[in-house]
Amino acid sequence: MAEWNFCPGPSRIGPMEEIHIPNDATYAPFSLTDVIATAPLASRLLLGATLPGRVLSAAAMGMYAGSALKDWVSRRDVRWVDFQREFGCDVRTLQSMPNAARKDEIFKLALRLSEGFTDERIPRAELAVAVNGHLTEYIAGITGQRVFTSSEVREFTLAKLVFPFAMGVCDVVSGDVALFRDTGIFEPHVVCHEFVHRKGYWKELHAQALSYFALMSSGDPVLVQSALAERLHRQLKVLAGDDHEAYHDLVDSLEMRSELSEELHALRPDPGAYESSVSTVMKKVYDERLKLTGQNGLSDYDEGFTNLLWTFSRSGRARQEARQAAI
Repeated sequence: MAEWNFCPGPSRIGPMEEIHIPNDATYAPFSLTDVIATAPLASRLLLGATLPGRVLSAAAMGMYAGSALKDWVSRRDVRWVDFQREFGCDVRTLQSMPNAARKDEIFKLALRLSEGFTDERIPRAELAVAVNGHLTEYIAGITGQRVFTSSEVREFTLAKLVFPFAMGVCDVVSGDVALFRDTGIFEPHVVCHEFVHRKGYWKELHAQALSYFALMSSGDPVLVQSALAERLHRQLKVLAGDDHEAYHDLVDSLEMRSELSEELHALRPDPGAYESSVSTVMKKVYDERLKLTGQNGLSDYDEGFTNLLWTFSRSGRARQEARQAAI
């Protein structure tokens, strides 16, 4: 098996300022937002009265608000990554990557992934701790400040019913993170992406980029593989657009190891009737919400992310080393 050519990250430096964000809500046995939303109805169905449910819902709301307030207070002293300064670009200053360059890149990524393939899987709880540690260190290498957050991950919240197209979700108010299914080789990236949100970065472009750079700088073959697979997946989505068949044809054209091509094919299954109808509506709603919060929309997950890597690699003003965007 070929050795991974690890992308260097920031130097691991010693003692520095530390900030601990409690994330108390993430340690609750159930999602507090689920309890708030469903307790009155469940109480009516099971007990024939809504009062007990309302009391429980109010208690959960108090815990939720208290946890959010503690996290907000802790974040006041956080030094945030300045993307324009560090990477030479941000949401509004991205350069469009030419399609010819995208096509060239997918074959380079496919080759590197096939040559360095590992079938090792890390249990989710252990993976979450490892990913959180690498993310904390990567950001600290830029800001000079270690921001510690929870490594808890749930397997279900009601958000799955609202966003059936999502692999995972983070409540940016409470920091609660849930993964909705086994995401295979992509799981380290999905976890890391949501953990970036937990640390307080609410823009999707920032979550995509920081997750990628943190995993690539980790030196762990499983995490590096996940980052590269995510990069490949996003390039394929840009090239194929909404054409379901074109996406699968592109995957087949790469002639990758069967394990890798199967994972990529699995990301674009034929949706069921519920997923198809709900996803169509909610994607439009979510896209508009992102635009209203100063983002480019759902495109920041793929086109924006790959444009950031392209722009960063060609920037002469970025403080970070551009080789972090190399394949």
